[in-house]
Parts: sequence; structure tokens; C-alpha cells
Amino acid sequence: MASTSSIEMKAVNQQLPPVPVTIEGSSVLHQMFRFRWTEWRKLGKEQKQEIAGEAAIVLEQLEQGEKAQSALYSLLGHKGDLLLVHFRQSFEQLKAVELQIANLRLSDFLEQTTSYLSVVELGLYESSVKMYRTLQEQGVQPNSPEWNDIISETIKRQSEAMRPRLFPQVPPARYVCFYPMDRRRGEDKNWYQLPIEERQRQMEEHGLVGRRYAGVVKQIITGSIGFDDWEWGVDLFADDPLEFKKLIYEMRFDEVSAVYALFGTFYVGVRCPAKALDELLSGKLP
Repeated sequence: MASTSSIEMKAVNQQLPPVPVTIEGSSVLHQMFRFRWTEWRKLGKEQKQEIAGEAAIVLEQLEQGEKAQSALYSLLGHKGDLLLVHFRQSFEQLKAVELQIANLRLSDFLEQTTSYLSVVELGLYESSVKMYRTLQEQGVQPNSPEWNDIISETIKRQSEAMRPRLFPQVPPARYVCFYPMDRRRGEDKNWYQLPIEERQRQMEEHGLVGRRYAGVVKQIITGSIGFDDWEWGVDLFADDPLEFKKLIYEMRFDEVSAVYALFGTFYVGVRCPAKALDELLSGKLP
């Protein structure tokens, strides 16, 4: 008869690796600004037009890029006035656009209140569980050269197949809703102590809700572990802002959100074409 300790050891050995495979794409930067309206109103009409015109030219070039794209939004509420969202191929390119914005004369009237740095991320929970089980049945040891080769090949294959999702264009929707979030890791409930199979089950259930809003809300998830104060950033794009409320409220009833989700500050903005920047700074919503 096997001892209790040997049974426990066998169970431990049969556990699948806890970390799912992820694939990453665009580097993303959100910049939130407060506009110094008091100082702006001190300028003459021609000076305002000149400064806004210079900025509009640069921003219009940034929003029309094929592999690198930016978008301007007018924020609602007290958390800021302007939101710039940048999708780029690397952190170096994000830094370049950050410096480009800082060198505009318009930046004299911008006070950055916060920002968020992340990368587009797709978590392959289902594929990871299936692959880990197969490798385990074949006797392949985790982190062995054979294991790592198979994981690398999977990442390469999935990255090619999902390239449009990994390197998306900024959706043309009228509204954006951005918020950061964590998975709970407290003493009572800890997402990271759940077996990967259980996390996969909950995430699959969670994803079913999002798929029901396909065509109405475009969702882009970015990973920020090691890059910013939260673990993920979520961008929702829609022409009707009420869809944000409906989607997020419905998702709150999923186990993964109801038990393990922690949410940061929400930002909602209205899309403004760069060429209409002068109109926006004149007090009119384009």
C-alpha cells in the first residue's frame, strides 16, 4: 500500500505547469493629459491656430500609420481632458512618439496626469493545458530542451496565425473605455494559486460573454506585469458607450470577475480626428 507521502508526491508530479503560454504583439502607451485652459485663453486667435495647426499635422501623421498608429480622444469628467493612445512595434518607438509629443508647442499647455504602458497579449490557456498534458503523457520534462523547443514552436505558429489580433489598428469607433485590472492575490482568494485547468475553465466562461458583444464592442487586452502598476490594461471601443456598461456589468457575474478581479480607474473618451484639433481646443466637439 502506498504511503500518504508517496501519493501526495505523485499528485504534485502530475500537476501541470502553472504559467500559461502567452503571445505578445504591439507595444502600447496611454497618455492622459489635463489641458491648461486658463493659459490657453490668454493667447490670441492667430497664435492658438498656429500652435493647434502644428500639433494637428503631427497627430494626423501619427494616426494614419500602417504599422504604427495613434488616436486622440477627449476625456469625459474630471480625470483629464485629452487621451492619446499609441500602438507601436516596440518600446523604443513608443519613446520616440512620446518625445515627439513633448516637443510640440502644444505640450506647454498639457499636464500629463498619468500614463499606462503595456503590450498586446493573448493568453493561450486552452492550448497550454492541452500541450502540457500531451507533453506530460509523453514523459517530456518541463523546461527541458525538448519541452522548450515545443513551446517555442507553438508560440511561433500561434503568433503567425493571430498576427492581426496581436498588431491591431486602433478601431474607428466613436468611444473608448480604458481601465487597468489585477487578479486577486490576497490571503483568502488568490488567482495564482489555482491550478491552470481551473483558471482555463473560468477564463473560457469569461470569454463567452465577450464574444456575445462581437461586432458591437471591440476589446483589446494588453499585459503590463513588470511594466506598470496593474497586471493588465483593457481597451473597449464602441459607437454606443452604453455597451461598455452592459458588457462590464454582465462580466462581473462571471466567477473569474466576481471572485478574483480588481479594477483600477476607468477612463472614457470621445474620438477626435487630429485634423479637428483646433475645433476641439475652441470648445467644440468635432
